[in-house]
Amino acid sequence: MTGILLELDLTRGVVETPPASPLAAFRARHLPTVRELVSGLRKAAGDEHVVGLVAHVGGPPMSLAQVQELRAAVAGFRASGKRAVAWTESFGEVGGGTVPYYLATAFDEVWVQPSGELGITGVSVQATFVRGALDKAGVIPQFGKRREYKTAVDTFTEKEMTGPAREMAARLAESAYEQIVAGIAEGRELSVEQVRELVDRAPLGAEAGREAGLVDRLGYRSDVYDELEKRYGETTALLVERYHRRGPRTVHEALDQLPWPPKPAVAVIRISGGIVVGRNSGGGPLGGPRTGSDTITAALRAVAADEKVKAVVLRIDSPGGSYVASDAIRHEVLRLRSTGKPVIASMSSVAASGGYFVAMPADVIVAQPGTITGSIGVLSGKGVVRDALGRIGITQQAVSEGENARMYSAQEEFSPAQWERLEETLDRIYADFVAKAADDRSLPVDQLESLARGRVWTGADAHGRGLVDELGGFEHALQLACSRAGLDRDEVGIVTAPSRSFLDRLRPPTSTEDLAVRAQPLTVDGLATSLYAALGLPATGVLSMPLNWRVG
Repeated sequence: MTGILLELDLTRGVVETPPASPLAAFRARHLPTVRELVSGLRKAAGDEHVVGLVAHVGGPPMSLAQVQELRAAVAGFRASGKRAVAWTESFGEVGGGTVPYYLATAFDEVWVQPSGELGITGVSVQATFVRGALDKAGVIPQFGKRREYKTAVDTFTEKEMTGPAREMAARLAESAYEQIVAGIAEGRELSVEQVRELVDRAPLGAEAGREAGLVDRLGYRSDVYDELEKRYGETTALLVERYHRRGPRTVHEALDQLPWPPKPAVAVIRISGGIVVGRNSGGGPLGGPRTGSDTITAALRAVAADEKVKAVVLRIDSPGGSYVASDAIRHEVLRLRSTGKPVIASMSSVAASGGYFVAMPADVIVAQPGTITGSIGVLSGKGVVRDALGRIGITQQAVSEGENARMYSAQEEFSPAQWERLEETLDRIYADFVAKAADDRSLPVDQLESLARGRVWTGADAHGRGLVDELGGFEHALQLACSRAGLDRDEVGIVTAPSRSFLDRLRPPTSTEDLAVRAQPLTVDGLATSLYAALGLPATGVLSMPLNWRVG
């Protein structure tokens, strides 16, 4: 048979987890997941039929952490002695090529179209502020936060960065830039100083990039594939994710996939999107996933009781959300650990605020250097839309009993007494967050407090401060889980929890635990909530980080 030339097409984008909502899932049906690509490259490294790898770089932006996950996978593939080639039409035509180029430098060769350029112009952290728009719309933002770095509320209460916000953003940009420059320098065998100088000269034309040692060859797609044909002869091209998904090709592979005899297993539990009370659901007809505490806690109890499951990896890609939902998940993580099964938290692009809350009780926290994490803080409040609705002729009236029955009504400002109650709530939750983080991370409360205050860190900085234990991706977390459970990584089964077949979803639930692992139907929460979303106001959930940070 002919050899297999693996193709990694990143121009379509990648996803961490397939979307939960049906329409979004249909639109993303052909997009590979990061885990598929990483697993596929790991499998291909040991497959004698795979002769090489060619990647088309570009397309929708990927997070720095996702790029680092793929860089490590490409390095593992190359370590087997097989070559990897990256090509692109252009690393950005008007900038925006820094992170894609950083990914490309993990390959043996980098090709650029002769008319392309290297828009490796550096790193920027941007924040968006909607206070002016809210003022014009007649929305009154009333939010409290703990502490000064909890900048999610600044989006709605400020018109520009505060001093602490600017300080935090500057360090995020600096840390990301340090990682990218170091990776490019290593991949291209240049000094850090040379890379910084070239970045400051960018954007560069393709020929200038080749002369500077940033690019190996200039050519079009046909030139790249002609060169690969000369190198490998006749091959069969196959996308990495299709290679990963295809069935067994030998008797040995078929026997290896049989469910009997049962293998010891590592369970993977995914926490993606906003963390909410209840069951997992899509965030809307077009939205990404939301993680429900009922679903995750039921999954944690199930794997604790499953004798085949010897260890658990929590894969977290979440900016946080509900305090009580996050606390419920943390409690079950601790109960799972009490059974003696190791729990490894693997952070993806972001695991901050509530996302950090559910990670911190794990035996080991693993993050990429570019992961966004921390944000140990709290926020709460509301946007008063009474005047905004009045401008379009909508009014609401209510009859209430109880002094604070309408405390969180979007029709009324907080009274002084109600604002005092809000402040007390913020203090209580913040103190609880800090105390539990200090206990989970075995740090003095005073030291943890200095790292908290709502501040967001890169994974590299969090690692240096004890908020993260080790740097690496999902595969590294999986290796740790196997090692701590005394398992051979190549002999272990990987199961996803919760897992339900299509037929299981059709039958009626038999218990509350059974009900918890089923997808929650979409709901409409009312006119005020819809207007909040339209104006960009936050969903309910006091453990959230800024959703509008952009690093790139």
